[in-house]
Amino acid sequence: MDIILLQRIEKLGSIGDVVTVKDGYARNFLLPQKKALRANESNKKVFEANRERLEKENAERRGEAEKSGEKVDGVEIVLIRAASNTGQLYGSVNVRDIVNGLAEKGHEIDKKQVIMGNPIKAIGMHDVRVDLHPEVSVTVKANVARSDDEAELQTQGVDVLAQMFEDEQREIEEQAETNRTDSTLEPGEIPADMLEDGVEAEASDSEENAEG
Repeated sequence: MDIILLQRIEKLGSIGDVVTVKDGYARNFLLPQKKALRANESNKKVFEANRERLEKENAERRGEAEKSGEKVDGVEIVLIRAASNTGQLYGSVNVRDIVNGLAEKGHEIDKKQVIMGNPIKAIGMHDVRVDLHPEVSVTVKANVARSDDEAELQTQGVDVLAQMFEDEQREIEEQAETNRTDSTLEPGEIPADMLEDGVEAEASDSEENAEG
């Protein structure tokens, strides 16, 4: 279907452009939301007659969005969630969570303006796009963590997941080193660090009695 765009649509065009889209996309999304008109002769004349007004109104809305964007761009929201030791969430962070987090910071954003693609399913710092206007997009940061302390580390730039992996690797290496040390013992020999004072004393008494 050929349509006339009444606003900029990502990957399609800008206001006034005549483009071809799938019928379903036009009927179910663009036309009902008044983002476009059917590109017939009648609508073309109507659009041209109103082009100046439409472009002026669009410019005003864009200006308002740009002002709001200055306040919202780069805002960080902290979302505390339960997660496994590998950092995978028991659940996910969705559009509603982002909207609520921004509202707590004093930014009223419509859920339709939050562009996530897929829900967030792991801890970490995640960039989330917010479209305040078809021509104005900003990025907010979702700091998803298991605790306030962990969130603070991520704010400081610490990759908590990478740190967890490094800590696990260090424990594995230390355990492997311990196992190697133990493997040098003779059969039946007890590691020195496992001997208690009482055991050592008992062994000493046994030796003295044998000599006596």
